Amino acid sequence: MSPGPLAEGPAGSAGPTGSAGSTGPAGPTASAGPTASARPADRDAAPQYVLPLVLHLEKTDPPARTDALRTAARAVLTILADERSTGEGEWARAMRDWEDARIRKVVRRARGAEWRKAAALPGITVTGGSAEVRVYPPIPLDGWPKELAKLQVSGTDLDDPEPPAAPGPEGPVLWLNPELEMSAGKTMAQVGHGAQLAWWELSETDRKAWREAGFPLSVATAAPDRWRALVTSGLPVVRDAGFTEIAPGPTVVAEGGERFCPLPGGRPGSR
Repeated sequence: MSPGPLAEGPAGSAGPTGSAGSTGPAGPTASAGPTASARPADRDAAPQYVLPLVLHLEKTDPPARTDALRTAARAVLTILADERSTGEGEWARAMRDWEDARIRKVVRRARGAEWRKAAALPGITVTGGSAEVRVYPPIPLDGWPKELAKLQVSGTDLDDPEPPAAPGPEGPVLWLNPELEMSAGKTMAQVGHGAQLAWWELSETDRKAWREAGFPLSVATAAPDRWRALVTSGLPVVRDAGFTEIAPGPTVVAEGGERFCPLPGGRPGSR
């Protein structure tokens, strides 16, 4: 499989590059996949797909922001690792087509009957401490099912009622740029990109161990000094194209864990 650039879509979606990528006129280019041999023009000419994610968001009981971010990242990893997404699985062709073009993720939100209808479509629901996120196999950019097409994509904002726990050393951390303010939907797409870049870096053995543990990971905002060290450390970096909400630049750095998801590159200081 030849992963493509990861390109930004509407609000609630985003596009990173790999740690050695570059951003061009048509969107950013990823070089963190197993191979990245196709030319950007070829990827632009290919049919374009999007990976939909839907956050279960009830008005009276919204999830905590950090838990929603973690759950979105785990949802992306879950569908990447699912047997239906590989080999001759029923989603494998869609996953290959998605990764051969500009990889897009779009986060929408649903409640009540809308959530129940969305949950009935083929996909995987991943549950965190307070968050539920359903991820679906990729669909054509202009081929949204009606149950998902009518869901809102922008303006998803969440809070943490209590300060999140500090990241532990065992699992990877998706570090957020401290200088940016993004909606929860936009940030969920960004950390999903970070998790995917981390996945691409791993051996099959490391993927299996992480998957069997349930994809433990943390999401945290880096201190300014640490952020500057992270983006130059050689670790996978998400670089947004700047089409929505923020200017172009780095948004997320994926740092490996001591037990799960070990990543090549520097480990700049302690967590």
